[in-house]
Amino acid sequence: MTVYVFGHANPDTDTITSAIVMSNFERELGSTDTIACRLGNINKETKYVLDYLKIDEPILIEDIADGSEVILVDHNNPAESIKNLNKCNILKVVDHHRVMLNTSYPLFYRAEILGSTQTVLYKLYKEYGIKINKTIATLMIAGIVSDTLLLKSPTTTEEDIKIIEELSEIAQIDYREFGLEMLNKGTDLSGLSVEELLYVDAKKINFRDVKAITNQINTTQINKVMKMKNDFEEGIDIIIEDEKIDLYLLLITDIIKGNSQVIVKGKRSDLFEKSFNVKLKDNTAFIEGLLSRKKQVTPIMTQNA
Repeated sequence: MTVYVFGHANPDTDTITSAIVMSNFERELGSTDTIACRLGNINKETKYVLDYLKIDEPILIEDIADGSEVILVDHNNPAESIKNLNKCNILKVVDHHRVMLNTSYPLFYRAEILGSTQTVLYKLYKEYGIKINKTIATLMIAGIVSDTLLLKSPTTTEEDIKIIEELSEIAQIDYREFGLEMLNKGTDLSGLSVEELLYVDAKKINFRDVKAITNQINTTQINKVMKMKNDFEEGIDIIIEDEKIDLYLLLITDIIKGNSQVIVKGKRSDLFEKSFNVKLKDNTAFIEGLLSRKKQVTPIMTQNA
């Protein structure tokens, strides 16, 4: 039976590269029917990585048959996964997010408080004695760079730093030069519609009883992106109605300076104001040092909900 390996919807570089690396891991262990998949279109940052390595995109899947065997990487939240996940047989999970999954059967589950799923995968390769070649090493570097914003995010750990340096020796590349070029490609918003931007890295999350979507656009020019504010707000209003959510947060993050301008809409906008001790002006606020949704947004807003 085919085993489908995939990360979360609205995939980022860590999710796509992790699906490829995990699929390779399974094949090295003898699972020849494992296939890397994706739950959405890849972004420009990820495309740069795959083009650099001359690797095809993972297969796009929109649904799979009930009872299919799956492996989850870089997520475990059913709201971010394939629609019929509860009717699939989850064999393994490799992740670095909080646990949201509940099953009625045992499974292999590996999650660590690290900056990237790729850091976890590197450790698995080492533990199982599987050789990491240049291609796999580069994919791992890309995932770490993407999720830690070149080791600048507060989610970055000492292990991430140590491992990316080891991977650079294997891949024989300077991860700083490669990573900066990769991140720059990801900040190119040309050709993307407002709707695409509002879903580019969107994640559904509940801050206790507050249903929300958080999204993040990386840039080097916040002011340039903010010229689309009115269009963003109109699009967000549609999403709030269609998704029946209480709150939508759009972080426009300067990956060089490490700050974010946040557009906030929804009937529970007060939760954001309370959590960050700010007053929204025209549905927006500038937050210095805000880089990470996982470490700086989710726990703070959940605590204040």
